[in-house]
Amino acid sequence: MIRLLVVVVVAGVAACAGIVTRRRTDPPTQPHHSTPTQLDRADFVDPQAPWLVVVFSSATCHTCADIESKAKVLKSEFVAVHICEFGAQRELHKRYNIDAVPTLLMADIKGVVQQSFVGPVTATDLWAALARLRD
Repeated sequence: MIRLLVVVVVAGVAACAGIVTRRRTDPPTQPHHSTPTQLDRADFVDPQAPWLVVVFSSATCHTCADIESKAKVLKSEFVAVHICEFGAQRELHKRYNIDAVPTLLMADIKGVVQQSFVGPVTATDLWAALARLRD
């Protein structure tokens, strides 16, 4: 009798677990934005500068304005900074397949993207990334 009761309880628990598992939905898909790995330096300001920082942005993006101001501070004789706003330079967004803004790229003299950021980033992280690349 006890064995029968144990079997019934175990079967009930297993049935409940199966129902709960079926009701659980998959988590929402998270976007994975890709960034370019190579840039044509002639497309951007000061192609002879050893380093290029490009910010792909949009005038309707509040985070973009913050990233643009942080990137502009990086400008020096060794670092060119190009702000590529979607409305003004739509063709560059399309050419480099930019599907999310802000996207910030750090490229060397050959146009090889050495570091990229999609979305918000701190000024400290930008300075640290550029310092690592320049060393």
